[in-house]
Amino acid sequence: MKILTTSQIREADEYTIKNEPVSSVNLMERAAEAITGWIVNNYPEDTKVRIFAGSGNNGGDGLAVGRMLLEKGIETKILLLKPGSGFSDDTSVNLERLKAMNNPPAIMTSEEDFPEISPTEVIIDALFGTGLTRPVSGLPAQLVRHMNNSSAEIISIDMPSGLFGDDNRENSDGSIVKATRTLSFQFPKLAFLFRENREYTGEWVILPIGLHEEFIEKVKTPYHLADREYVRPLLKEREKFAHKGNFGHCLLIAGSYGKMGAAVLAATSCLRSGTGLLTVHVPVKGCEIVQNGLPEAMISLDDSDTFFSVLPDLDKFDAIGAGPALGTSDQSGEALADLLKFLAKPMVLDADAINIISLNKDLIARIPPGTILTPHPGEFDRLTKQHKNSHDRLISQIELAKNSKLVIVLKGAYTSVATPDGSCYFNSSGNPGMATAGTGDVLTGIILSLLGQGYDPADAAVTGVFIHGLAGDHAIRELSPESMIAGDISTNLGRAFKSLKS
Repeated sequence: MKILTTSQIREADEYTIKNEPVSSVNLMERAAEAITGWIVNNYPEDTKVRIFAGSGNNGGDGLAVGRMLLEKGIETKILLLKPGSGFSDDTSVNLERLKAMNNPPAIMTSEEDFPEISPTEVIIDALFGTGLTRPVSGLPAQLVRHMNNSSAEIISIDMPSGLFGDDNRENSDGSIVKATRTLSFQFPKLAFLFRENREYTGEWVILPIGLHEEFIEKVKTPYHLADREYVRPLLKEREKFAHKGNFGHCLLIAGSYGKMGAAVLAATSCLRSGTGLLTVHVPVKGCEIVQNGLPEAMISLDDSDTFFSVLPDLDKFDAIGAGPALGTSDQSGEALADLLKFLAKPMVLDADAINIISLNKDLIARIPPGTILTPHPGEFDRLTKQHKNSHDRLISQIELAKNSKLVIVLKGAYTSVATPDGSCYFNSSGNPGMATAGTGDVLTGIILSLLGQGYDPADAAVTGVFIHGLAGDHAIRELSPESMIAGDISTNLGRAFKSLKS
């Protein structure tokens, strides 16, 4: 699914109006029907609704929703913020329609007009949509704070009022609606995917409103939401007479004394994701742990008893993964530098491999093009620079991927995958139960397996991230977020692959 900028969304509206064709006010009617249908299907009939509407088209959406709720017999009170320069055309049409029903909205001209809000009411926020160009101030800001200070649920139409759809780095935190839910039209907005905006968007739902398919197909955007429809075609089918040699021989360099669990988790996930053969390079004291815990894997022993210090012969491997729990000793750093210097094979680097590079930033230039890095935000900041917010970090992620021709997987609630062509894919699977030690090791194993099977690095990253989250979603069906551990994700990889293919 494409993620469009706010200006592109306006273009999509205009294209639909011109080429469907459909009038602007009837497209608004379509959006209001989608909002109304969702509310009717998700709230009891005796719900009391209070709508706060602005003078622009988002307010027009709110007025149309109010009319439709009234027609369905739902108790609805509508309040309209007095405009400084008149109502938009479509808002004016919907205002007249309410007057014709003998239900004109109350006009708010000052703070004294703000009503008391009962905790049992549901507020619909229709003050400002994606057309907002500056932080909210004055009377509208006072109204936003009044809504936020209530204990009522808030449903924002399209965008929480005061939040910009793309870049909020210069925004005013105190003048943004804190929605319980955001019902957004056709596309997710970039702002929904950043951690610091969660308190404003709440749970967000995308409602299709029939924007023109031709425009959606042709419009160019670097941002995408990787969902089932996108990922399913990326999966490779297995031929009837295939054998293990057809699915790659992977090398996993992982583990150090006291931290061999990371190697076992990554290796298990690599095997569970379809690799034909797997060799795990471990320190001598890790041999029995991996052999006893995972008899399907082969072992390559390091010269050191306790940490990674030398490379094995790399010629026979189709893909290499390095990093989980390696430690950052000088010898490990030298061995990793050798890996980067001589390797021309698909590779994924995680955890301590990234930390070693962060300590020796000259190594960034040595990383082979197409290599996948999988940092969490702290590791990414150590690798690049400190970032004030998620939007800044996203820009750096995309720049690093383009300039160094790497695939950067930035882990989080909506893990993003930046590719060398400047594209960025946000992941749609996963849940908070995955916020536990070892889940990154599981992801490394999955991506390594896909690389070994011949997946393009960008496809391996996007597919691996989605399957990782999908396995977590299968695990959460039988567990609670508190009880999930990384091994539960590995255990559910088979269910994830099966459900994605079905």
